[in-house]
Amino acid sequence: MSKLSPFAPTTSPVLPEIAGVRLAACEAGIRYRGRKDLMLAVLAPGTRVAGVLTRSKTASAPVDWCRALLSGVHTSETHTGEARARALVVNSGNANAFTGKRGRQAVEATVKAASEAVGCAPHEVFVASTGVIGEPLSVDAFSDKLAGLAREVRGDSAAWREASEAIMTTDTYPKLATRTAHIAGREVRLNGIAKG
Repeated sequence: MSKLSPFAPTTSPVLPEIAGVRLAACEAGIRYRGRKDLMLAVLAPGTRVAGVLTRSKTASAPVDWCRALLSGVHTSETHTGEARARALVVNSGNANAFTGKRGRQAVEATVKAASEAVGCAPHEVFVASTGVIGEPLSVDAFSDKLAGLAREVRGDSAAWREASEAIMTTDTYPKLATRTAHIAGREVRLNGIAKG
């Protein structure tokens, strides 16, 4: 891992549990050894999701998959302008971008393994990949790990931190944030992890 950025915060926030969100992460060896590079988030049934995706004409296979889910393309139900999700799989080390048909096949294999591990429909699985561009993603490296992650998911602060570490590529520290807001008279808690 690179030297710690001078912009790194001196303390890291402790993210509280969010009802309906459980996470787990592991080392799958997708590109590097000795670091987490795969995370699974399991979401409560009925979870509604939205997304902001790149406008690039050369979006990756995971972006294409998520865009289709958000537009209702993968469901036989009438599209209502929202999507539902039960799982999110993110791998680091390989962006699965500029990989053509093999990239789409990798997404489909990831979705199949995750839907079986979580016990949900494929159209309820969102995926994201980050890392090296132009190299095919070998799902064999991690598909068998998703069932184990599904059994290990939890909602505590350590799970949020491990998930944030699993999505790092050239980052020198994990990015986490939490805030509380009041919306329509109710207190709402927001947790976020990011890379870059």
